Amino acid sequence: MDFGKLIARAQAILMSPKTEWPVIAAEQETVANLYKNYIVVLAAIPAIAGFIKGSLIGYSAFGFTARTPIVSGIIGMIVAYALALAVVYLIGLIIDALAPTFGGEKNQIQALKTAAYMSTAGWVAGVAVIVPWIGWLIVWAGFFYGAYLLFLGLPNTMRCPQDKAVGYTIVTVLIGFVLSIILGMIVGGITAAGTMGAAVGNAVRIGDSGSNVSIDTDSALGKLAALGQQMEQQGKKMEAAKRSGDADAQAEAASAMLGTMLGGGSQVEALAPDAIKPFLPEKLAGFKRESISVERNGAMGVQVSTGRATYRDANDNRLELEITDMGGAKGIMALAGFAGIETEKETAYGYEKTYKQDGRLVNERWDNNSHNGEFGIVLGDRFAVKLNGSGEGLDMNVLKSALSSLDLAGLESLKDQGVKNG
Repeated sequence: MDFGKLIARAQAILMSPKTEWPVIAAEQETVANLYKNYIVVLAAIPAIAGFIKGSLIGYSAFGFTARTPIVSGIIGMIVAYALALAVVYLIGLIIDALAPTFGGEKNQIQALKTAAYMSTAGWVAGVAVIVPWIGWLIVWAGFFYGAYLLFLGLPNTMRCPQDKAVGYTIVTVLIGFVLSIILGMIVGGITAAGTMGAAVGNAVRIGDSGSNVSIDTDSALGKLAALGQQMEQQGKKMEAAKRSGDADAQAEAASAMLGTMLGGGSQVEALAPDAIKPFLPEKLAGFKRESISVERNGAMGVQVSTGRATYRDANDNRLELEITDMGGAKGIMALAGFAGIETEKETAYGYEKTYKQDGRLVNERWDNNSHNGEFGIVLGDRFAVKLNGSGEGLDMNVLKSALSSLDLAGLESLKDQGVKNG
């Protein structure tokens, strides 16, 4: 294996995809060579990073760190890796099968090339799971950049008309997303550390024989159709910019397309820090605020605002409130709701469950041994409000009461602020 060539190809597809896709399309390849020289190396990155994070670094809160047992972590890493190798092949088959529907030409090798090279962004970004808090944002950015790579690649590899590439991309991405959910459930069942979805920012354990898991995708159809129409319009704007030969117009159109996809059909400006600060009160259910921080950051044209505050009572019980406005990436937040994921698990020392209540996605977790828990809720498919609690005098009822004392309705009423339809 030529690692220098592998690195050069990965850099080229990420940094200059428009010129690299025609080169890729013209290359003579085989399934074996694609796997041996490219896929088997890059597909290992997320699996290894996940093992390092889950079993070696762990997930920390209030001075407590939870780690997946080493043996379970290794097994999970191996299974995740094997499934990743299988999923890229399945996506290649799907791309090939869909080709005639979108005016393309069936070719399994070209389809596997497409699946492999569009996955590069997600594989490379997978290392970011090691990074606390913002790591999952990088992972999702990689996923959506992969969708952009797919959009650019399909006309070259599958020879589909440019005006069909948007629809072709959307269908492929949605199927890939479902496969990713299934993969996460399988690995989570082995490691007992599956995730509800980064949009909520909460860990969910899915998997033993006592767990109940259901996915209802029917409610997603209308929203996905609307997103498809928005993306179709952005695709037309991109084509018009491309025909104009104006580099600035092309860059602006590409940014608008990415923003529309991340925003679930709209471009969104996250709330300013001053708009979030009022939702972090000086007192919370008898607890006095000790610290507060609010910030708004942006990357790849996507803004995210976060507010945090810590509280303590006279008995040294501690609460940590965190409010996140996904802003320009609120479409990511909605994906958890689109999938309709519901989970429930009980153990001898506590429980964890994810469910819908009054149309809102809710997650709650409590550990009796450490007297530590978390209650989180998603408002308007945009705001994640999470309350962590730790202390002998706390239980889930205290967390729920404290969170309900916040002006949740007021925050949810801001869900359309800063939204600009594509």
